[in-house]
Amino acid sequence: MSAAQRLSGMPTVPRRHQDQIVRAPERLALHDRAEDNLRYIRETMARAGSFTSVSGRGMMHAGVVGFVATLASLRYPYASQPVVWSAIWIVAAIVAAVLSSLAIRKKSLRTGESLLGGPARRFVLAFAPALVAGAILTAVLVARGLYVLLPGAWLTLYGAAVTAGGTFSARPVPVMGATFMALGAVCLLTDPTWQPYYLAGGFGLLHVGVGYRIARYHGG
Repeated sequence: MSAAQRLSGMPTVPRRHQDQIVRAPERLALHDRAEDNLRYIRETMARAGSFTSVSGRGMMHAGVVGFVATLASLRYPYASQPVVWSAIWIVAAIVAAVLSSLAIRKKSLRTGESLLGGPARRFVLAFAPALVAGAILTAVLVARGLYVLLPGAWLTLYGAAVTAGGTFSARPVPVMGATFMALGAVCLLTDPTWQPYYLAGGFGLLHVGVGYRIARYHGG
């Protein structure tokens, strides 16, 4: 004990305890920094994560709807029944979207992935603009009677939507989108009599094939 401590009556603290008292705030600061770093890493991983709830079964259901719409539209070609032909494909698009959405929700509940989280939100934000453009272009082409351009436009813009959204999803998704775009380009540049086959190949066969692969190798 020092002379100053004896005179002041203060208790003596051993040297090792003094070191612990001095280092305690340092340990607290390190602990806080470690928690901040872990929080940052978790948030970064969440932002960089992919949207895994794209449903292969939902795609397969959409493909079946695409085949049915193709068969129905063959009975009412746009050359003679443009209103009925357009209605068939618009209803098919709505039914396919509903079935796909229900399948995605079911898969997300099974996997525990939030549909409001970062990956899902980025997927929708990337997917939606091309679909909105497709809806606008559809209205314009129908109003002007340019039905011959609709199949190629639908395939191309849907492919653009899938390619953009697929950058945040499983690898088969953007590949499917690029294939849709290529099919749409060919559809626009070739004989219109082949259009039903392009529609069946895209909205039917591609959906079923890629959907099966996702269902088998990417959790349903």
